[in-house]
Amino acid sequence: MTAGELLQAVLAGLSVGAVYGLAGMGFSLVWALTRVIQFAHGDVIVGAVLLAVFAVVGTTPVAVPPGVATSVLAVAATLAIGVGLSVGCYLVAVRPFIRGGGDSLGWVGATATVGLLLRASVALVLPAAAYAAPDVLHLDSLNDAKSLSLPGGGQLAIRVLPVLAIALASALVADRFLVRSRLGQAMRAVADDADAAALCGISVERVVVLAFAAAGLLAAVAALLIAPAAPLTADSGALLGLAGASAAYVGRLRSPRAAVIGGLCIGVAQQVVAVFPGLGASWSELVPAAALIVVLTWRPLGLIAPREAAAE
Repeated sequence: MTAGELLQAVLAGLSVGAVYGLAGMGFSLVWALTRVIQFAHGDVIVGAVLLAVFAVVGTTPVAVPPGVATSVLAVAATLAIGVGLSVGCYLVAVRPFIRGGGDSLGWVGATATVGLLLRASVALVLPAAAYAAPDVLHLDSLNDAKSLSLPGGGQLAIRVLPVLAIALASALVADRFLVRSRLGQAMRAVADDADAAALCGISVERVVVLAFAAAGLLAAVAALLIAPAAPLTADSGALLGLAGASAAYVGRLRSPRAAVIGGLCIGVAQQVVAVFPGLGASWSELVPAAALIVVLTWRPLGLIAPREAAAE
């Protein structure tokens, strides 16, 4: 592996990892407020962009960037569907169990079932083996050559840098929103102590619904960034969900900010494995699962969690 190939892998890994981080922020936000792992979150990511493309473009796979009006409609539809699917998952699969005091097996089975149902629904409306989602953000059009030459002989797809910039900017906006806005402060209050927050006049139900909406919005942004990179299938949500969950666990599970760091680490590791001699792309697909297993076995609260928290 040359220095150019390593630089290419690191930059590509940061771009992919930033998208994983957005998915991980959704996992962390939902967990902080409900102590629920949203197993359907990966299917929300894929479902948001594919259902939006189906609604705006149609069922014929199209890789050519659409016009401006179509692109705006597709972006708006993706964001709206992402929010709707995430809130729907809460209302159908989470709310009945956390309000009724049911055990964890209830929401585990319910969220997993909703994910399977969403996956099957996408496969029904988009029956092709794989679907080439159009580049509605037109990131590939930033350079006619479609790639950049790197020192040492590496080649980088032109969309890698804007994807990295947009993903990190979205994560920063979400983080600042959680820290500074009144709604973000209410979310943190509910995460710390829901009963105390309710006594202070905070509507816990409303805050939790809005947290799921925020997770769905982050999922939709992740979908818009990653969908044009390679053809998607209805089953792609399982892999993206696994990567997002791994990012959330590598970072402290209750910390959306640390989930982004976890996503960056996983993305870089995945791309380095892909170009490492003797390994390749097939082995790189195992990186998120391996990271999740290691973290759950060694430090269940996350590698970035403080040691005193990990000892609790």
